[in-house]
Formats: sequence, structure tokens, C-alpha cells
Amino acid sequence: MNIVKILLAIFLPPVAAFLCVGFGVHFWLNILLTLLGGLPGMVHALWLVVKDGQ
Repeated sequence: MNIVKILLAIFLPPVAAFLCVGFGVHFWLNILLTLLGGLPGMVHALWLVVKDGQ
């Protein structure tokens, strides 16, 4: 499942953030970061996926 979340974090960062934290603060932060630029949202989503997998 982690591979799927990593791919989602790269291509659809808010979806990966939602799968990790639900409708929490990090989800809304990820949407904001994704709207400001794709790369910040992607990095934040990858961080959430890696943190969630530990």
C-alpha cells in the first residue's frame, strides 16, 4: 500500500494527504501548498506518507 500512497503523493498530493490524515490540518495545508505550487504540495505529501509508514 505504501507504493500506491507514494505514487499518489507524486501525482495527486491532496489525495495522499487525505489517506494519511483525513480532513485534518495537514490535509488543508497540503491543498494550500499544492495550489501555491506543485512541488511544495508533493514534498509535504511525501513527508506525510513516510511519517505514516513508520
